[in-house]
Amino acid sequence: MGRISALLVCLALALGACGGQPSEPAAPSATQDAAFPVTIEAANGDVRIPARPERIVSISATATEMLFAIGAGDQVVAVDDQSDYPPGVPTTDLSGYEPNVEAIAKYEPDLVVATSQSGLKSLAEISIPLLVHPAVTSLDDAYTQFEQLGVATGHVANAAEEVAKIKSQIQDVVATVPEFEEPPTYYHELDNTYFTATSDTFIGQIYELAGPRNIADKADKAGSGYPQLSAEYIVQADPDLIFLADSECCNQTPERVAQRPGWDQLSAVKNDAIFDVGDDISSRWGPRVVDFLKIVVDAVGDLELAHQ
Repeated sequence: MGRISALLVCLALALGACGGQPSEPAAPSATQDAAFPVTIEAANGDVRIPARPERIVSISATATEMLFAIGAGDQVVAVDDQSDYPPGVPTTDLSGYEPNVEAIAKYEPDLVVATSQSGLKSLAEISIPLLVHPAVTSLDDAYTQFEQLGVATGHVANAAEEVAKIKSQIQDVVATVPEFEEPPTYYHELDNTYFTATSDTFIGQIYELAGPRNIADKADKAGSGYPQLSAEYIVQADPDLIFLADSECCNQTPERVAQRPGWDQLSAVKNDAIFDVGDDISSRWGPRVVDFLKIVVDAVGDLELAHQ
């Protein structure tokens, strides 16, 4: 299996098959920011953090974005090879897909954040707290992860402010969604072999906020949330909108999509309704979820205007 394919499989598994949703932490308050030790009910059980961490290693690209968004960036000493936002994060060759405890330990962390505890259980043997934040299935789960990171890093108030800001921004964006006599249909492309995401996934729920209907829902016979469609299925479904989440991994562009055999007859191609949502923005559930939603809402709005 090639590197791109392997990463896509890992992405699908990470987004669709992570068990154990994080539990709601205690209601945060400004006075909690300096209160340690703390214990957090995370996906990997109760995680005790004895003191405010000063050397955090993140091997989760989403957690990296969250940590910097809540003001904990100065405490982050190393991040994995997929963490590339915000600009200037301390990216290393650490892998979040195949984590190496010895390599992580060289950074002398007092907290490690990851999407899974697979390969990381031995961190407990060297007294390094591990906070597992798996891929979420709802915005509420994402907000909980922000709050837990706030408690874990001593930035409770900042985390609460970030959650409030995201909620407000989402509300403002959703308020601009046009009303439809009949909602448009869409296809979200994870890679150029036609893997996609249904409405039952976090990705699909973001689209639901914007109103379009997902052509993949009827095709997910296995209920994975991430079916692989065929070109024939997509052509027959004739989506009004196409969103590409594979421009970076697979070099897909609206022009290349339009050149696929038979795709020149698709409504989305004819109406120039193919949009790049960004491989990273659309697969992470951190602060840039608002950017993802805005791309979709703007695309839906442009389509509605074109039909008036």
